[in-house]
Amino acid sequence: MTSDTLTASAAAAPTGTGPAGAAGARQRRRRRTPGWLATVPLLAFTAIAFGVPVIAMLSGALTVDDPVTGAGSYGTANLTASVQGAYLTALLGSVKLSATAAGLAAVLGLPLAQAVVSSRSRALREAVLTASGVLANFGGVPLAFAFVATLGNSGVLTRHFALGDKGWSLYSFWGLVLVYLYFLIPLMVLTITPALDGLRTQWREAARNNGATGLQYWRHVALPVLLPSLLGGLVLLFGSAFAAYATAAAMVGSAVPLVTLQISDALSGNVLVGQENVALALSLDMVVIAGLVMAVYLPLQRRSSRWLA
Repeated sequence: MTSDTLTASAAAAPTGTGPAGAAGARQRRRRRTPGWLATVPLLAFTAIAFGVPVIAMLSGALTVDDPVTGAGSYGTANLTASVQGAYLTALLGSVKLSATAAGLAAVLGLPLAQAVVSSRSRALREAVLTASGVLANFGGVPLAFAFVATLGNSGVLTRHFALGDKGWSLYSFWGLVLVYLYFLIPLMVLTITPALDGLRTQWREAARNNGATGLQYWRHVALPVLLPSLLGGLVLLFGSAFAAYATAAAMVGSAVPLVTLQISDALSGNVLVGQENVALALSLDMVVIAGLVMAVYLPLQRRSSRWLA
């Protein structure tokens, strides 16, 4: 059989027959299937879980009920009321509390995280990070009860050290800041530890070879590199403290004006009846602030990842 005959036979044979042809066809079908189809269930769940509440909140916040007829119409009266009077005081109180607690947690959490990263004991590192993961999610009524039993008016430490005679009160702004630090400092440790792991030993060695002290290394090398991660962690701590509700509700009630407590009172009618839509407007204010926080956090995270990659 000549080569021309073999060529003609190969051209006449049907393509895609046999095991090799079937495998190639399946591979081509897999290539044609878009990879993003696997994310459809997650996107659908996210749209339902977050989209429907947001739409309901927007609709309620923009619905103004007529006090006489009870008929509803769209307007901005609820949004205007949410940034006036006691509601504005509560909103600013939440921002002040969250900023103070987040700033202190960032300052206290950074050296603790550095001590964990610098430790040669793997068991100590794992123990601290595991405890931080647990404590960062410990809050609500159990946390409030623990602090009331310890530092409340009749708490163990309050009576033992006579803290009440020295002007200490757990049911105040600074008392609430102390309670928030209990879960914000571990959260800061978890947030900043990966960034500290990204600091290369060659940078410290190069600074030392050029005569820099430890303080100069941190001031001119480490902190500038860590600054995006530090600011990102600060923003994350602010958001966590800003959204906290159960701990403050169980411990201070209305003693400290907070927007989450105002939303609860408006929804339940504890102060005024028929303020449910104002509560939704306050929730919308919180969403806007949280959106601004995330708008700051995401670019900082990307810049930090680029530096530490």
